[in-house]
Amino acid sequence: MRRLLVLGAGTAGTMVVNKLRHRLSRSQWQITVVDATDRHFYQPGYLFVPFGTYAPAELVRSRRHYIQDEVELVYGEVDRVAAADNEVLLADGRRLPYDYLVIATGVEPRPDQTPGMLDGGQWRRRIFDFYTYDGAVALAEALRGFDSGRLVVHIVDMPLKCPVAPLEFVFLADAWLRDRCSRDRVELVYATPLSGAFTKPIASARLGSMLDDRKIALEPDFLVERVDGKTLVSYDEREIPFDLLVTVPLNMGAEYVARSGLGNELNLVPVDKHTLLSKAYHNVFALGDANDLPTSKAGSVAHFSVEVFAGNF
Repeated sequence: MRRLLVLGAGTAGTMVVNKLRHRLSRSQWQITVVDATDRHFYQPGYLFVPFGTYAPAELVRSRRHYIQDEVELVYGEVDRVAAADNEVLLADGRRLPYDYLVIATGVEPRPDQTPGMLDGGQWRRRIFDFYTYDGAVALAEALRGFDSGRLVVHIVDMPLKCPVAPLEFVFLADAWLRDRCSRDRVELVYATPLSGAFTKPIASARLGSMLDDRKIALEPDFLVERVDGKTLVSYDEREIPFDLLVTVPLNMGAEYVARSGLGNELNLVPVDKHTLLSKAYHNVFALGDANDLPTSKAGSVAHFSVEVFAGNF
């Protein structure tokens, strides 16, 4: 019996185990997927929670609901991958052996990587994110009490999950404030490390007027060095003051990837772009947001890559 072990039951991990369960012999392959809890979050919905379009409870389902019964589902925190020994160690001491390993634990926002972002008790009080369930819920509460001042939407650096989402957020905020008849009392600012509002230069050139039409101020090429009180400070010492900051912190892969010696400086696993196979180990793959390929970190990209991976595997 050969053992396929998948770490992460998000978009990529769920698709991998379901597709391969159909393609691999049940008598010859044991398929196991590991995740921390049974709570599966519909991450695209986070964008809409702050504006009341979705209630938080609508975004949560049981992971078991999406994973085939013939796939073993293990709940636990991954401590590290012992790749030389072909096993995964969980935080509670359990050891999971494998013949093939798929890392699909994605990326997560890391506000701790920007000096000052977590200082002074501002996190989730004046500085918010919407890329996490708790962050989106907290931001919804903050927006309900915000009807004047400077609202800054800010990206720390690339790559990040769903690169267009911050721009979508600022447009949704503009529309939401207009519906509440408070747009004229709020200054909207969009700060990005890119040279334009959109991720592609042609799109920025042709669609940049969408921000001008809505009186959304653009701060391009803004590489934040620190948060100083209620001010963003860039490496070239530009300053952007804010009353409410909606930030997209640096996105990094899981910490166990670093502890296992499998990742780069962002805890992303270097892989071959044709096979998604780790460049360091012959039986370790990384899919979805967890690898270092220069593609958008988005559910659609995970979907298409899993289609190709399943056939190759």
